[in-house]
Amino acid sequence: MSKLRLAVIGCGDIASFTALVSRLVPQVSLSACCDVNAERAQGFARRHGIKQVFTDYADLLERAAVDAVYLAVPHHLHYPMVLQAAGAQKAVFVEKPITRTLPEGLALVEKIGTARIGVNYQYRYDSACYALARAVQAGALGKIHSMRINIPWRRTQAYFDGAPWHKTIAQAGGGTLITQGSHFLDLALWALGEPPVSAMGYTATPTFAVEVDTLAHGIVETRSGTLINISSSMAAAVEQAVTIEAYGERGTAFYRNLPLPSVKWIGVKVRRESPPERGVHALQRSMAGFADWILHDKPFLTPAVSTLPVLAAVDGIYQSAVTGARIYIDRSLNLQP
Repeated sequence: MSKLRLAVIGCGDIASFTALVSRLVPQVSLSACCDVNAERAQGFARRHGIKQVFTDYADLLERAAVDAVYLAVPHHLHYPMVLQAAGAQKAVFVEKPITRTLPEGLALVEKIGTARIGVNYQYRYDSACYALARAVQAGALGKIHSMRINIPWRRTQAYFDGAPWHKTIAQAGGGTLITQGSHFLDLALWALGEPPVSAMGYTATPTFAVEVDTLAHGIVETRSGTLINISSSMAAAVEQAVTIEAYGERGTAFYRNLPLPSVKWIGVKVRRESPPERGVHALQRSMAGFADWILHDKPFLTPAVSTLPVLAAVDGIYQSAVTGARIYIDRSLNLQP
């Protein structure tokens, strides 16, 4: 197999962006697509030169000449569709989160066994995020006492109206925390290399009349006592840069994603490491990493099991926001980012 034959499932906005980025990944060939809306599926196929077009997922899994599927579908469909693909002996590249809740994620990981299921937490492949994470993992900053994450993003009503499943907890699992914030919370937990053990949080829904949170604040404690403070928003008046700060015994790291991803070191000199895949964009590197995992057995940075810790942290923050109590995460689960 010289190229990964990939089917795109769900032909909406994120799939369109991913299809464009895939042109920069020579290991990947978009070989099929599927959407319940036949007109949308056909239009997607025309725009991206795809010959095999389906409106039924089970039909695609049975008949399409593909090696893997890319799932860009509402969150509540992740669990059943990943299981279907694994049962059909297809590898899966699924948008985050792997599932809506931790119990759902734990059950899915148990059922898929050794199937190759990757989750698109692409910021592990962001050049500056990767450099920060590797510096923390190498101990360059000393013991990390705290990390702070700020995501002042903006969405409009069109975001919810264009994809109404985003509005409901039943379909999305949550709002800004699980959809946007989990990207960077995943990065922090991966950098620290240890699971969350407790969480506290508050959520609110300013600006929009929807069920899900458009503002979330949380504090997550990891096994060694590091505190991660996260603020995630869809309701900023003007969208601004994402920032991540890591405070260690010997030095500090500051990350920001605009105008280009960058990381600054204070108090220490760090030999910056580069992601294991080349490319101009984190999504490009993430796709290349997934393809090389399937084609050449090269380790992928975000296999499904490694994304359960962030789901546990998100679950904990959401539970705390409802109950008003600190939520303790079962240590016997042995979650490892």
